[in-house]
Amino acid sequence: MLALATSGCSEKDNNQQIAPFLTFQKNDAEQAMNFYVGLFENSRIVEIDRWGKEGPGREGTVMQGVFELNGQRFMCSDSPAVHDWDFTPAVSLYVECRNDEEIEKLFSTLSENGTVAMPLDQYDFSRRFGWVIDRFGVSWQLSCN
Repeated sequence: MLALATSGCSEKDNNQQIAPFLTFQKNDAEQAMNFYVGLFENSRIVEIDRWGKEGPGREGTVMQGVFELNGQRFMCSDSPAVHDWDFTPAVSLYVECRNDEEIEKLFSTLSENGTVAMPLDQYDFSRRFGWVIDRFGVSWQLSCN
C-alpha cells in the first residue's frame, strides 16, 4: 500500500482514490457534467471550483469539477491551454446497461451531435452493443447482454 507523504497531500482519507479525469479544451466542462449527470441515475455534481479574474483560465470556467455518475467519481477541467491532443476512443467509458430500453436511450442521446463508432447491434461478444463518441469528444461503449 502506498503511504501518503506529508508534503501537501491530503490525509483526510487513508484510501488511495482513483478517478477518471476529463480535460475539456472548449470551455464546455460544466455543460458536459450537466449533460452526463442528467443521463444517469444516482448522479450529481459534487463540486465546482472556477477560474477567477487572475486566470490563467477564462473567468468562470471550470478549474476543477467533481461529479458522480451512478456513484462513480469523475473529475474534469476546462484547460486554459489548448493542447495538440484531445480525447481518444482508445480510452472509453464502458456502461453495462440493464435492459434494451436503457441502452437505446443512452445510445441515442450520447450519439446526438456525436459520432457512431460501432452501431447499436448484436455482436459475437454482446447481445446488444454500441460505441459512440459524444458531442464533447468522450468515447462510450454501451453493452447489454
